[in-house]
This record gives sequence, C-alpha cells and structure tokens, in this order.
Amino acid sequence: MSFLVFEGLDGSGKSSLMVALEKELVNRAISFYRTREPGGTPLGDEIRNMILRKEGPAPTSRTELLLYEASRAQHVDQVIRPKLEQGLWVLCDRFAASSVAFQGGGRDISENEVVMLNDFATGGLKADLTILLDLPVEESRKRRQGRGAQTGESEDRIESEADSFHEKVRQSFLKQAQQEPKSWLVLDAKETPETLFKQLLAALSERGILK
Repeated sequence: MSFLVFEGLDGSGKSSLMVALEKELVNRAISFYRTREPGGTPLGDEIRNMILRKEGPAPTSRTELLLYEASRAQHVDQVIRPKLEQGLWVLCDRFAASSVAFQGGGRDISENEVVMLNDFATGGLKADLTILLDLPVEESRKRRQGRGAQTGESEDRIESEADSFHEKVRQSFLKQAQQEPKSWLVLDAKETPETLFKQLLAALSERGILK
C-alpha cells in the first residue's frame, strides 16, 4: 500500500496525472482508491460546498481553515486510514499541505498553527509521497480560464482569488517541498502529460514505491 498526494495550483494537471497513474496501477493489478479534499465523504462534500461557494457570506480565514480541517478529520477516519489498512493504495487530490499553502501562505495564518491543526485532524497520518505539479500563476489562470470557456463553469471562491494570493500559495508549496525533499516530488507542470507521467513512474521506482 502507498498513500500518494497530488498538490499544485488549479489547472496544474493533477487530475490528468492521477488518471494516468490509475491506468498503470490497473495494468499492474494493484488495488487503489482515489479521493479528494475538501470532500471525500458525504459530510466532507457538504463542507466543501460551504467553503467553495460564492453565494452567501464568506467564511473568515480562521473559519475557512477549521472547515478544511473538519472535512479532513472525517476523511481520514472514514476513508483514507481504513483503505490503507485494507492494503489499498490511496491517491488523494490535495491533503494537509494544501492547508499550509492556502491558509498558511495565502491567508497569512501562522504556519505552526496550521501544522498543529493538520496533525490533530489527520491523527498524525502523512503521505508516503507528495507530488507537486508546479505551475506559474499566470499559466494557472490561463488554464482555468480555458477550462471555464470549454465547460461553462465559473471559478469557485478560492480559484477566483487574486494572482497575489495564488503566488503566495505557490511559494508555500515550493517551500514545503524544499524542507522535506525525501517526501516530496516536484514536477514542472509546463511539461507534456506524457513527460510528467514518465517522470512520476521513474521517481516512484527510484524511491521503491512502485516495483
């Protein structure tokens, strides 16, 4: 079993890379479970809507952080830890590092306080590897706008924050990766999906995660 987390700005290609890895795991007859944050459980999905909706009053920064942590605690207890105990790989689109980046970096909440709440919400559970798809903010915005033009969907409350917010988020992700290089893999999200997948497989092999 392995617990892999995919992080990055919106539009960085997390979903595409996760799908490619899922196909590889199927080919290798490796059982896995895919999930996401915020959400991952019925209660978590309700909280997700509260966080991301534009209608109604927006949560304050501290409230926003606590909502994410409440969703995460439910997610770990009801989904992630049980799946890992069953021997499944768990692939998660965002996890604790996102709170450090978005609420610590983006909202200027004390990183120590965010880490403390992360530890409480996860019960100390950490990813075996966090894959960061690093993308410049300008490119992230272009991709989000292109996606919106194709789907007709508007940006959620977090996506519609100013570029300065997203730049602080990006820098926080990079800082976290630099601080824990053994548990992070940083990929250049401007590369093609095929190149990114090859780099991911090579890294998983080198680290003994995928044999």
